[in-house]
Formats: sequence, structure tokens, C-alpha cells
Amino acid sequence: MLLIFVLPITAYAQGKILSNYTNPSNSSKTTATEVTDQASLAPWVKFSNDKAANENDQYDDMLMRAVTARASRNRVTSGNIWHRVRKGFTLNGYEHKRVDAELKWYANHQDYIDRITTRAMPFLYYILAEVEKRHMPTEIALLPIVESAFQPYAYSPGQAAGLWQFIAATGKRYGLELNWWYDGRRDVYQSTQAALDFLLDLHEHFEGDWLLALAAYNSGQGTVDRAIRVNQRTGKKADFWSLQLPKETRDYVPKLLAISALIYDPRAFGVRLSIIPDKPYFEKVDIGAQIDLALAAKIADMTVDELYALNPAFNRWATAPEGPHYLLVPVDKADNFKRNVAKTNLQEAIKWSQHRVEPGETLSLIAERYKTTIAAIQKINKITDATIMSGESLIIPVAASTVTSGGEKFEHTVEQGDTFWHLAKQYNVSIKHIAEWNSMTPEDYLIPGQTLVIWQNTKDIFNENLVKTRLTAPPKKSTTRKISYRVRNGESLSLISKKFRVTVDDVMEWNSLNEEQTLRPGQYLKLYVDVTKFSGKI
Repeated sequence: MLLIFVLPITAYAQGKILSNYTNPSNSSKTTATEVTDQASLAPWVKFSNDKAANENDQYDDMLMRAVTARASRNRVTSGNIWHRVRKGFTLNGYEHKRVDAELKWYANHQDYIDRITTRAMPFLYYILAEVEKRHMPTEIALLPIVESAFQPYAYSPGQAAGLWQFIAATGKRYGLELNWWYDGRRDVYQSTQAALDFLLDLHEHFEGDWLLALAAYNSGQGTVDRAIRVNQRTGKKADFWSLQLPKETRDYVPKLLAISALIYDPRAFGVRLSIIPDKPYFEKVDIGAQIDLALAAKIADMTVDELYALNPAFNRWATAPEGPHYLLVPVDKADNFKRNVAKTNLQEAIKWSQHRVEPGETLSLIAERYKTTIAAIQKINKITDATIMSGESLIIPVAASTVTSGGEKFEHTVEQGDTFWHLAKQYNVSIKHIAEWNSMTPEDYLIPGQTLVIWQNTKDIFNENLVKTRLTAPPKKSTTRKISYRVRNGESLSLISKKFRVTVDDVMEWNSLNEEQTLRPGQYLKLYVDVTKFSGKI
């Protein structure tokens, strides 16, 4: 089998098959025609998971900086994982002309190759190990390149999410939880196992044909089954290359083969392939309870951005109350993190309550019930006005009167003329801490007779940086994705806005539309969606 694979790759390198291949170093300019060709060869750009990265992918710039720096330090002391990836290549079909076309695009886009290898750096070792454990072709470890360009926050117009682009129904079938707190499709650890199990089931269904299994992963088992039956009835071959499948699926398998061919021998195509250390980047650490992610980052001695880069499944500032109760942390931080977790009272470290809005409830009533303020609820839930919907879940800050923090506790009765500033000076604490301890914001008014909890000499873990992080996490820019949505017959701006949980005004602004314009079926709209909004109510 390996000999069958090596021959096409050698032929590629000799230029016997890829007659249209152009080395990037010999290309000085890209023509308008070439741009059109590239778009047709790489249709997944419509999902914002790929070439639009420079415009909307804060993940590369903000979240991966520390990841890349740490992985780069390991290069000197470990081997190159690409050697191991190549050893397990066993798929066939590399000689097909459809692969040539995709390979031409990859070979002429060094910047794209650089992006995907950077994103793959923290995850590839784990994915490859899981692929090898199941005795699968190691080309499958490269499938996230085709699916998501190795972006854990990738999100498609078809509402598929994560590295492996699961839709909600398939994800749930393979054990991926989706709720307000957590989206298992973006959990690198869980979604990888689910994706590989799904592929093995498809491989068995198609009697050992990996190309058909891959096609079914993209378009659905039923789609491939129907295409096979059509060919069988008409006496045609029923292999992948002979089936009438959706265009995206016809391109999907060649993309995987093309990127595999390039990784097998990058120099043959004038491409540089960054070294990825052949060693684990992260370790899965079981915590046993819910944890504030800002606290987790602090006791792991890492930035919140890096923690979210490795744990993109969490939609909020804390892990989910019902689990999973683990985090992925860099290997070199794991032991210290475990020790610090063991010393931390996690129940005291979470100061929140989740409230489901009942019919007729207002922010004012909820604030009064929980002894907090409207402004505090608005801030932590990022609500810009007083409008709330029945059935909506809100995070409610819990007053510190119910939480011990290891210091000396005072109860101060507010007198006429008291302000946060005066109290902070009197007790030698910060304004932000007084507000935090009492489920308020510094902008709230103090009411005479009101009782405030104030701590002194506290070892309270919620310093100002943690409070600030909790109110803004996960990093907003990293979870926003640009997608290109194709308008369907009968759809209006209102329907599309509700579907993607954005406002009509935003859609009009993003697409330079006015109220008089009518949407046309087939028209493409540019949308910017926050993927964390699509977990709890899918």
C-alpha cells in the first residue's frame, strides 16, 4: 500500500502529473482570473475559517502568541512531528487530476500554510496520537486543515462548529454536550475523540473504503449511500471518484489528499513547513468542580488568553457547573497547576448564581431579589438596555456576605454622604473590591441604611484583574467569526438576523443595505457572529 502512495508523490515531485503547478517563487503577480480559480478551489473560505483570517481571525494574533512562543522553545529539544505524520500515510487516489488542482492552490499560498501550521502546533500531537491509537491513516490527523483551518472557534453558515465542524445533532450523538456554559464541539479533547469514532463508524459502514467514509463525514452517510445506489443501478463504478456528490464533497477529499501530498514533500513544491515538536503540548488536568477561568489562569501561571486558546469550549467566564471538570494546560504548567488547585477552595472561588428569567420578571425585580443592582447584572451579562426575555439565563453576582475570603470582615451601614471613594479610603481597600464584595458596580449609588460587606487583610483571589477578566471573558474578538451567508427563497433580513442572533441594523451596515432594498435568493450576505451564542439554544 505504501508503494502505491509513494509513486504518485514521486510523480508529483517530477512534474509528471501536476503539469499546471507553478512554484510560488516564480509567481510575481496574481491575476483576476487566478483569484477566481482560487475561490473555486477553496470554497470553504465562505465559512470564514480560512483565507479571510487576516480580516477577522483574532485567534491567530491574540490567543496563539503565547502558544507559539512556548512551542518554539521546545523545537530544539524534540523531533519534528511531520516525520511521524508522513510514516502513516496510506490513503490512495493521489494521482487524480482533482488533487492536482487543489495542490496547485496550496502550493501557491505559503502564508496560508504558515497560518495552519501555527494553529496546529498545540493540537497536532494529541490528534495524531489518537489517530495512531485507532490504527487509522495518519492523513486523517490533517483533516482539521480542511474542516476548519485548525481554528477551534470556526463556525459555518450551516451551524457546524469547532476543529472538526460538528453540527449539533451529530455532536450529541457522539457524546458532545452543548449548553449555555459549554460547547463540546469546540472542546479539542472531546471533539477529536468524537470525530475519530464517527469516522471509524463510517469506515465500517462503507466496508473499509476511507475515501467514501471521508465523503460521508462531509456530506452525510445518506447522501453517499444514495449516490452509490444510483451508480449501481446504472452499471457505473461506485468508488468516490465516480459518484455524483455535492460539489463541496467532490472537492473535500481532494483537498485532504492535496495537503497530505504537500506535507509529504514540501520542498518539491517550494513550500516551507514550520517545525512542530513531536511532544505533547498540553495535559488534561481533572479539577473535580467548577472553576473561574481567570482564577485557573492565575494559579496555572498563564494568561487568560492562552487558557481560552486551549479550552475554547467554554462560553462564559467559568467552566460548566455540571462539567466537564477538566482543563487543558501546557505540560510545563501542569504539575504546579495541580498543586495550586488542591490548595484552593473552589466553592468559595465561585461567586455567582444562575437565574432563568420567568414571564413578567424585570431586571429591577431580579436585582432586588438577589440584593444586587441592575447595573451589576447588565455589566456581567453584557446587556446594553433593560430588555430581558422570558427563558433567558442570567449570571447574578452573589454578595460576599455569603462568602468567606480569609480576611477580617466588616459590615458597614451606609450613612448620608457616604461614597465608594470615602469608604475605600476609610478601610484602605479599593473601590472595585467594595463593589465586587457587594454585587455592585462602582457607578451604583449608595443608599443610607444599606449594609455593605468590607474585607480587610484579605487573601481574596478576586483581585481587580480577575474581576475585570471575569466580566469580559471569553475574549470577545476571538469568538466572533465572519461568515458569508447565501440567502434562501423567502428569507428576510429579520429572519436572517434572528437565525444568527444579530440585529437587522448590523446586517444592513455590514452589507451597505438600506430599508428599500429587497433580498434576492442566492445573494450573499456578510455576517459577523459570536459563536458562543450558538451552544445553549441550538
